This record gives sequence, C-alpha cells and structure tokens, in this order.
Amino acid sequence: MEHLEERVAHLQRAVDDLSDVIARQDQELSKLKTQVEVLVRREASREQDGTGGAYFADERPPHY
Repeated sequence: MEHLEERVAHLQRAVDDLSDVIARQDQELSKLKTQVEVLVRREASREQDGTGGAYFADERPPHY
C-alpha cells in the first residue's frame, strides 16, 4: 500500500509540473499571437502606403 501511495504522489507531482508548463506555454502563445497580429497589421499598412518591401539583413548590396 505504501508503494502505491508513493507512486500516486510522484504522479500527482508530475501532473502539477506539466500543468505549470502548459500554463506558461499558453501565456507565451498568447503573447506571440499578439505580436504576429501587430506585425501583420504593420506590414499591411506598409503595403497600402507603398513603402513595403523585403529587407534582408544578410544580403550584400548590389555594388559588392
């Protein structure tokens, strides 16, 4: 019986830890969704204004 109680305690701890991880990931996912929405709106605004364009920081300029 003691072995079962010990096992249940370990399983409960694992479930609690996983629940905490899922809650953190949910918060991160919500933040990332918000950031993506902001970026999509910003890009749509740039395209509408005609100032859109691709920027590649690792690309060399044509004069190289």
